[in-house]
Amino acid sequence: MPKLMNDADAYVDEVLDGLILTDARLAREGRAVTLAEGARKGVAIVSGGGSGHFPLFVGYTAPGFIDACAVGDVFAGPSVAACESAIRAADRGQGALLLYGNYGGDKMNFDMASEMVELDDIRCETVLGTDDIASGGAEEADKRRGVAGLVLLYKIAGAAADRGDDLDTVARITREAGANLRTVGIATSSCTLPGAPGPSFTLEAGKVELGMGIHGEPGLWRDDLRGADALADEMVERLLADPVAQRSGRVCLMLNSLGATPLEELLILYRRAAARLEEAGITVALPMIGHFATSMEMGGMSMSLMHLDEEREALLRAPSDCRYWRV
Repeated sequence: MPKLMNDADAYVDEVLDGLILTDARLAREGRAVTLAEGARKGVAIVSGGGSGHFPLFVGYTAPGFIDACAVGDVFAGPSVAACESAIRAADRGQGALLLYGNYGGDKMNFDMASEMVELDDIRCETVLGTDDIASGGAEEADKRRGVAGLVLLYKIAGAAADRGDDLDTVARITREAGANLRTVGIATSSCTLPGAPGPSFTLEAGKVELGMGIHGEPGLWRDDLRGADALADEMVERLLADPVAQRSGRVCLMLNSLGATPLEELLILYRRAAARLEEAGITVALPMIGHFATSMEMGGMSMSLMHLDEEREALLRAPSDCRYWRV
């Protein structure tokens, strides 16, 4: 896959250079990007993760979302130094919520960084995104990966912090939101990492894999590509079958392109998914369709459901000013 880049080793830093130039609100120190203009004065929301998933993670460094982001290499977690820098830059004396995906390297490095900053009385709480139902059964939900649903948790946490909630409250609300959030995805083609000699995994033309992870982790099944309605039906069925803490009959439904899949195809899938939810007595209170968490130029998409109560719906509707989700 040809890429519009210079040297592969400079890929991430040149992406960050371009990002900073396009948004005067952002500041950068190495691989830590901070919301310098318009940052909240209360609890800081800090995230991080590998590059290659834009706008996740760093693209949500914006008013109403996260205050700082530690940026790793493509498909690799951020360093301890980047995590520590992001936390210190975002802290306003009210503590920091560390909100990121459930991946081993990310957890290890953020845990080490939090121990370092807590020596200087910067209190941290951690909430992990674990929304990918294909990466673990309901009985081991704590082992599931975090994928596109993490964006919804950013919005929940950011809005709670914006209204002045303390760290314990922001963490509790975000954990409750995560307990009511489920995602499943499909892949139709692979992607190629910068500098790699070939695709990151093999998926034959005309095939589809349900549940493949955003780094190419194995999914639940691989078969011939079928119609959009059939795929939407199975995805909705799996999402509804997975138990959540609280069902209210109102949901946020997010359809996310993994990179190459166009918005038109997401709309085709959405019409079917919304109809199936309506048949189940569920109202889509907040529809979201777009590129929220990609995987380079991978073909495919993910579907996320967050079951809403009055508070979660209000937080998702709270004002924000992010290029990739503006309210």
